[in-house]
Amino acid sequence: MSSKFTDAMSRLFDVSATSDLLRYDFVQQALIAGAILGLLAGVIGPLIVSRQMSFAVHGTSELSLTGASAALLLGVSVGAGAIVGSVIAAVLFGLLGTRARDRDSVIGVIMAFGLGLSVLFIWSYDGRTGTSFSLLIGQIVAPGGTGITLLAVCAAIVIAVLAVIARPLLFASTDPAVAAARGVPVRTLSIVFAVLVGITAALGVQIVGALLVMSLLITPAAAAFQLTADPIKATVLSVVFALVASVGGILLSLAPGIPVSSFVTTISFVIYLVCRIVGRTKRGNAGRVAVGMSHAH
Repeated sequence: MSSKFTDAMSRLFDVSATSDLLRYDFVQQALIAGAILGLLAGVIGPLIVSRQMSFAVHGTSELSLTGASAALLLGVSVGAGAIVGSVIAAVLFGLLGTRARDRDSVIGVIMAFGLGLSVLFIWSYDGRTGTSFSLLIGQIVAPGGTGITLLAVCAAIVIAVLAVIARPLLFASTDPAVAAARGVPVRTLSIVFAVLVGITAALGVQIVGALLVMSLLITPAAAAFQLTADPIKATVLSVVFALVASVGGILLSLAPGIPVSSFVTTISFVIYLVCRIVGRTKRGNAGRVAVGMSHAH
């Protein structure tokens, strides 16, 4: 086994080292950024899962890498570049993938082209290799003061818009044909929501990287739906799970110096497994109770 890995794991639960690192501003900023991202991901995640947009999230996060790598090459804000790239991708997905049967192929085509551009931009970058690599896997020092401000403003905007469109969006997600017949702007809502997802995915790139942003946008919400079908309860649970994964992942990564995304994805996956087991047990018990009551009658 790699000595680097062994040494890192030996420092995993070094409380004193973690406490020392918590005194640094960049660590505190990372924790704040992780908490904001966890809140945002937890709120939007259940809508993503209920609308079956997991692959779209993957495509959008990959294309946020295109915008981020282009910004890195041009010497402008990487966070802003990621947002621009993901929003453009979301709009293209919404406009070109209107029919359900075409949606996955459209996402795949655009994503492949965007990733090709990302490779070109990253290859052309003359700066530190670690900087470009962090776009893929995230890094703890990524946010910074201006990054947190951008993250907080974008998160507030996304949550505010979600609060306005949540009810018609749920209606459109449940039965789009009936919703359209009743005057709900189904296509417009889909594009607006896709843009919100794109912004959220782009913000996540700074913490967990483009490759693993799904661990915050999908896994906590999927875990919540293992425990309840109620949208409100699922959203609350999703927020809690996403916060635990994001903040907990940052805290665990401090002492060993392992990329944050490794811990974020692991915590999210463990939460999902536990919720799946608990949910299956609850459903099994409910089924046995129902059978017992029917026999009693």
